[in-house]
Amino acid sequence: MELRHLRYFVTVAETGHMTRAAALLGMQQPPLSQQIKALEQELGLVLLHRHPKGVSLTDGGRQFLEEAKRLLRDFTDMRDRMARLASGQHGVLTIGFTSSAAAHAFTPAVLRACRSEQPGIALTMTEDNAAGLTEAIAKGKLHCGFLRVPVAQPEGVGFETLLTEPALLALPLDHRLASVPRASTTPVPLGELENQDLILVRRPGAPGLYANLLALCERHGVRPRSFIEVDRMTMNLNLVAAGAGISVVPASMRGMHAHSIVCRPLEKHAQLEAPLTLAYRSHDQAGPTGTFLALARRIAQTHRDA
Repeated sequence: MELRHLRYFVTVAETGHMTRAAALLGMQQPPLSQQIKALEQELGLVLLHRHPKGVSLTDGGRQFLEEAKRLLRDFTDMRDRMARLASGQHGVLTIGFTSSAAAHAFTPAVLRACRSEQPGIALTMTEDNAAGLTEAIAKGKLHCGFLRVPVAQPEGVGFETLLTEPALLALPLDHRLASVPRASTTPVPLGELENQDLILVRRPGAPGLYANLLALCERHGVRPRSFIEVDRMTMNLNLVAAGAGISVVPASMRGMHAHSIVCRPLEKHAQLEAPLTLAYRSHDQAGPTGTFLALARRIAQTHRDA
């Protein structure tokens, strides 16, 4: 039994006439009659009463008609869903964020745009550090993710810088560097990091924003006193607010713990860039993933032009 046999039967049942059904189906009446008889033989069930003026349904035929129409509807719905999936308008998309990427105004903007413009795409979201997101994307557990500086670049994962912003020095409110006049706009010389306790969000030995900070300190002969390493940017800020040390954070995170943290720019020659990076599977740029990537790039361009 094939889908065409179901269509043949439904057309015959709804017209009540073999010849008229054949005309609607674009075929001759004898082959259609043979197909219906073959269907009845396969089912072991008489579906139609034949009479000089046409056909009528048996009790079994009425039940089979409902089943056939349901199957045809299901097939049509499935075909339409697959077409929307292929066009990138339907499906499930799993996205990951680091906490610092989620704090950027871009993130809610792109999510709102996706929900508004592509209601057929169901978004599933998770938070992790850059290493965890990259690994999940490489293993196919996530379609894409937003992070700052990549800490690894496994084969099959692409990285694209969407936006950049400066990194700011984050200081506890009672720190001596936080109490200068106009602190929020007055640059801090890199040498002030000498003998300071630094809080870092990084995988030891891996690249990233905090590895860049340590490399900058080394180039200028600046030696911090100690390091505290944590997995999340939010934990980093929590520790700064508690007075455990100082750190650098992307400018978009200015304002978090506003009553406990003061953010200051670094001096010009020591400025660090905090990019917002889109990570995705290089071979997966079609369907919902492709739609979302194009949307993210468009929203990022809007932010760059603002």
